[in-house]
Amino acid sequence: MPGQRDYDIIVAGGGLAGMIVGTSAAYYSKQKLKILVIDRNAFPQQGMKTISGWVCGDAVGRNTVDYMAERIHINWGKPEIEHPVKGVVAFSPDHETKVAFDGEGYILNRKMLPQRQMADCKKMGVELKERVAIRSLIIENNAVIGVEGEDLASKTPFKKTAKLVVDCTGVTSVLRTNFPLKSYIERRIDRDDLEATGRYIYNFELANDDKTYFDPDYCIIHLDQKLAPGGYGWVFPKGKTKVNIGLGVQQKAFEARNKEMGVNPNLTTLINEYVQANPTIKNPTLADGEMDDGNAWGTWQVSVRRQNDCMVSNGYMLVGDSAWMPKPLDAGGIGPAIIAATIAGKDAVEAIEANDTSERNLWKYNKHFINDYGYKTAGLEVFRRMLQGLTNDQINYGMKHFLSKMDIDKITKGEHPEFSTVDKLGMMIRGAMNKKLAEDLRYCASINKKLTDHYYNYPETPDGFSAWQKTLHGMLQEAFAKYK
Repeated sequence: MPGQRDYDIIVAGGGLAGMIVGTSAAYYSKQKLKILVIDRNAFPQQGMKTISGWVCGDAVGRNTVDYMAERIHINWGKPEIEHPVKGVVAFSPDHETKVAFDGEGYILNRKMLPQRQMADCKKMGVELKERVAIRSLIIENNAVIGVEGEDLASKTPFKKTAKLVVDCTGVTSVLRTNFPLKSYIERRIDRDDLEATGRYIYNFELANDDKTYFDPDYCIIHLDQKLAPGGYGWVFPKGKTKVNIGLGVQQKAFEARNKEMGVNPNLTTLINEYVQANPTIKNPTLADGEMDDGNAWGTWQVSVRRQNDCMVSNGYMLVGDSAWMPKPLDAGGIGPAIIAATIAGKDAVEAIEANDTSERNLWKYNKHFINDYGYKTAGLEVFRRMLQGLTNDQINYGMKHFLSKMDIDKITKGEHPEFSTVDKLGMMIRGAMNKKLAEDLRYCASINKKLTDHYYNYPETPDGFSAWQKTLHGMLQEAFAKYK
C-alpha cells in the first residue's frame, strides 16, 4: 500500500461497537497492528451518546455476549453487567395475553461498561484518544486514508492517517452522511425508519407485586398504540427495586394518535405518564452515585430498518448504529453491534495483512454479518411496519389467537414468526379486521421467507450488487405499499 500511515486501523467512535472493533482487531492480529480508537468524550465519559448520558434500554441477550466471548475471549462481569434476566415477557394492550420469550440476558450498566472496555483495549495494546471531534474523512486515490477534525482539549486541528477507517460514530454519522466517494453505501436514513425513544433509570419502592408491570427476573414489554404508538413501552429490571423504564414511538404514528385523541403531549410527557401509571413503582428517585450519575434520564433516536445495504468502501467500514444495525422489531442495538464489531475486527485484520483494503477485498464483511445476523432484518422491517398499522383490538386478538409455540421460539431467537396458526384457524377467525390481520400475517411470513433467501444470496463481490439491490428494493416497495 503506497505511503506511510500513522496507524493500521483508526476506529472513529469509542462507544460499545468501536471498542469491540479495537479489541477484536488486536486479538486477531495478535496485537501486531497499530490501532487507534477515537472518541469525542473525555475518558470518564467514554462512549457517551448525548449530553444526557449513555441513553439506552441497556438489555442484551446472553447469546450475543457469548458470541463475542467465544471468538475474541472478552468476558464481561460486574459492574458492567448490572443484573441478569431470564427472558422477555410481552403483554397485549388489554393485559389479558402474556407471551413469554425465554432466553437469558443481561441488563448492562452503560456508564461502567466503557471503563471495562477501555481497560480491555489498553491491555491489548489499543491506543485510545479522548476529546476529538471527527469532522471528515481524508481521501486519496479514490480511497479513505484517514480522519480529520478538532482536538477539543487543545482547540487545534486533528489529522491522522490509516490503512483502514472503521466508522462507529452513530446513527447520525457525518462520515457516512457526507461520504465523498462513489459507493454503494446508503448515506441517509428515511425519517420513518427512526423511532424517538427515552427512558429513566429509577430507584423506587415496590408498591405491590404485580408482575405485569415489574418483575425482577424478566424484561417487560407493553404493546399499546395509545401508550406508545408505533413502538412499545418497557420495564427492564436493574435490581429488585431499580428499573430502566421508558418507551419508543414512531413519529407519524405518534402524531396520528395525538390528533385522534385531541391531545398534544411530547415524548417526555408520554414517558412521565407511563411511569405514573405503573402501580408497582412508588416514590421513584433518579439513580445516582458512581454507576448512574449523569445517566438517569435521556432521549435518543434509534433506527428500525435493515442494516445499510452495503457497509464497505475503499478503506472504510461501517459498524453498529452507523450502519443502522438495531433490530427493526424492537430497536435493540447492543446485540447486532457486538456481532458486527467482532466480525469487523477479524475482516479488517485480514484485509490489512493482505495489503488490500479495497471495497472488493472488504466485501466479505457484508456477507459475514448477513450470514450471522443480517439475513433476518429485512423481513423484520416489514413485520415492524405491519405491526405499526394495527389497532389495539387487532393486537389483542392476534396475540391471543395467532401466536404458536413455534412462533414464540422464533421471536426468542430474533427471527420472523411463521404464523402457521392462521391457516389452522381458517373460517373460525371472526371479524373483518381480524380476517384482514390474518391475511397480512400470511403475507408477512411469505415475504419474509423470500427476503431471507434473497439475503443468503447476497453477492460474493460488488459486481452483482446493483442487480441484487434492485430486486431487494422491489420486494420491499411491494411490502411497504401493502402496509402503508
